[in-house]
Formats: sequence, C-alpha cells, structure tokens
Amino acid sequence: MRFIRIGILTLFLVQQGYSQQTETPVAFSLEEAVAYALEHNYSAINADRDLVDAEKQKWETIASGLPQISGAVSYQDQIKQPVSLVPAEFFGGQPGDFEPVVFGPPRTTSATATLKQQIFDGSYIVGIQATKAFLSYSRNNQEKTEQEVRRAVVESYGNTLLARQSVDLLEKDIEAVDKNLYETEKLYENGLAEEEEVEQLQITSANLHNSLSSNRRLQEITLQMLNITMGLPLDHPTELTQNLDELVAQETRPELLDSEFVMENNVDYKLVQNLNEQRFYELKLARSRALPTLNAFINYGRTGFSDPFSYFESGTQSFESSILGFDLSIPIFSSLGRSASTQRAKIALEKAKTELKETEQKLELQLDQARNAYTLAIETYETSKANLALAERIERKNTIKYSEGIASSFDLRQAQTQLYTAQREYLQSMVDVINRKTALENILNP
Repeated sequence: MRFIRIGILTLFLVQQGYSQQTETPVAFSLEEAVAYALEHNYSAINADRDLVDAEKQKWETIASGLPQISGAVSYQDQIKQPVSLVPAEFFGGQPGDFEPVVFGPPRTTSATATLKQQIFDGSYIVGIQATKAFLSYSRNNQEKTEQEVRRAVVESYGNTLLARQSVDLLEKDIEAVDKNLYETEKLYENGLAEEEEVEQLQITSANLHNSLSSNRRLQEITLQMLNITMGLPLDHPTELTQNLDELVAQETRPELLDSEFVMENNVDYKLVQNLNEQRFYELKLARSRALPTLNAFINYGRTGFSDPFSYFESGTQSFESSILGFDLSIPIFSSLGRSASTQRAKIALEKAKTELKETEQKLELQLDQARNAYTLAIETYETSKANLALAERIERKNTIKYSEGIASSFDLRQAQTQLYTAQREYLQSMVDVINRKTALENILNP
C-alpha cells in the first residue's frame, strides 16, 4: 500500500507540473482585461449573485401572501393507557363507589391537510412595494461594483506597464552608464582620469542596478495584482498587448471635460436614493402595524383507530373532520411601542433626506476636482514629455563633453540624475492620465 500511495502521489505531481508547463499565456488589451474582469472578478461574481438573490427574495415576499398548503400525519400508540374513575352506579354498582375505565383505543392515526390564505395584511402590501426598491438597489450595487472593478483593473494594468517600461529604461540607462564606467576605469588605469570620476560613475551604476532589481520585483507583484483583479490564478502567465504610450493616446479625451453631468446617472447618487426609498417603506411598514390582519383557513382530516398499517384497508374504523375558519387580529394597545417605532422610522427617513442633499453637494465638488485633476494630468504629461526630451539632449551633450574631457564627472552625474528623474516623472504622468480619466468617467457615468 505504501508503494501504491507513493506512485499515486508521483503521478499527481507529474500531472501538476505538466499542466503548469503547458499553461498557455493569455494576452489582454486594457479593454479586454476589463471585460474579462467583469465576468471573472470575485466581487463582480458575488454582485451578480446578490442580484439573483434579490429576485428570489422578491418572489419569497410575494409567495408569503399566496395560498399555503400544509399537511400533517400523526400516529399515537398509548403503551399504558390513562385510566379514569367513573361512578360505579353507572354499571349497577353501589353509590359512592368508582370503577376504573379506559376511554378510547390504544392506537390512533390521523392525517390532515390545511389551506391558509391571507386576506389582508398591511405589512404584506408594503413588502411587495419595497421589493421593487430592493431590486433597484441590487442593480445599482452591481453597477457600483463594476465601476470599482474597472477602476482596479485600469490601475493594475497601468502599474504593471509602469514597472515594465521602467525596467526597459533602466536597462538602457545601465548599459550606457556601465559603458562610461568601463571607459573611465581604463582611462584611470592609464593615469588619464581621476579616481573620483570612477567613483561617481560607480555610485550611479549601483543606484541604477538597485532600482532595476526593485522594479523587476515590482513588475512581478503588479502583474500578480492584475491577475487577482481579473479573477485569474496568482501566477498565471498574463501578457499585456498595450504600452503606456498607446494607452495615453487612447485615454486622452479633452472633450470629456465638457460632458454634461446628469446627477441621476451617478451610481452613488442612485444608491443614496435607494436608501431614501428604503427608509420611506420602513415608515410605511411601521404605520401598517396598527392595521388589523385577516386570514382564512380550511382543513380536512381523517382519524383512524386501528393499527397504522391497516389504516387504508376497508373496514377500518375512521372518521372525517373539516374546519373552515377566519383569524382576525386587531392591534388595540401597545403601550406606545408602535408609536415609538413610527417616530424612529420618521427620523431615519429625515436622516436619509439629509444624506441625499449632502451627496448632491459632494458629487458636485468631486466632479470639479476630477475635471481639474484630469486637466492637470494631461498638462503634466505634455510638460513631462517635453522635459524628458530636453533631459535626454542635455545628457547626450554632457556624455560627449565628458568623453572629450570638457565636462567633469560631476556635470555628467548631474545630467544623468536629471534624466532619470525626468524618465520617472514621464512614466508616472502617463499613468496619472489613465487613472484620472477613469475617475472622471466614474462620476460622469456617460
């Protein structure tokens, strides 16, 4: 058995390794990644389930006021039957004496079916009305979840590209610096350069190598974050088909700044409206508890006095019974409990109305902030792009001057540091344009 278990385990590990080796990479553009995430993201999946659950809850509420049929079957076997004492004179005995008597058979079998129908219940009417509001809330919550999923995918996609393109730039920078370092070391060995010049380039090279290692690790982490956001396994071999330049060209839409803002289309506003509807129906429900409730029922049953296995046989002694009835419940006095409940519901409704006004003002402010942030992001991108071109020219000139002995190592290092800063700012400005555009769209909800 031990060798069998080892063999099975080995086969399982081989199959796992084979499946991992043959796992096909999947390539995504940004929109393809968003579309995939909306189907496979864990939060999106649960939001869909919440909507289905709301639809089932709606029917559960409706069904509670429709006819309900229940059945019951009972069997009793009196192992020791109760004994009653009756006056003995009923049987010809002496007055004052009692005789023990057992009433009824030892075994009883009964089966009943009951039909119940609700005729009037104020809380049921309010419940039916509230199901529409609850469904609306579930749909809006699903829309909010989709917005959050889209935002998370856009950020993860951009951060992954940022790390990847940072690695590419750093590799080019290291190649150029290491070349300068090698040439300077040869010059120093031949007494044509100072040791400080070598040390300056060594510092620059070491810093670039550290940044490269950090960005390579960051590239792996950001890709894992993107996989999780999309609903893929953590280490799935995902490929990105777009770069930051393409995304910036795609996401730079100045006309979006002039788009009309319709408050009623904003999902946050719709959710607060749902809260107001919920509080309104809670107030109606509290008031409905002061109304009477009326229910009707009818049942039919048969009781047999014999062995249960002969209950349906001919000649069995059994008797039918049936009842038709109505239940009317009238609330009379609750020690002001219902009044307190109604007042609390009123307070909750007023708080919801205040929250709706606050949300309107906050959304107006968020819209202005989002428009300003998007405008600034586009302007910063254009400035960073121009600054990068200038920094590249300055660095090239200083490299030439340094190789000809006109510029010092300090001048070269300063130009290189300026270039590396411009590169980081340029890449970050592209990511900011993409993220700010998504934030503005979430508010406008065009």
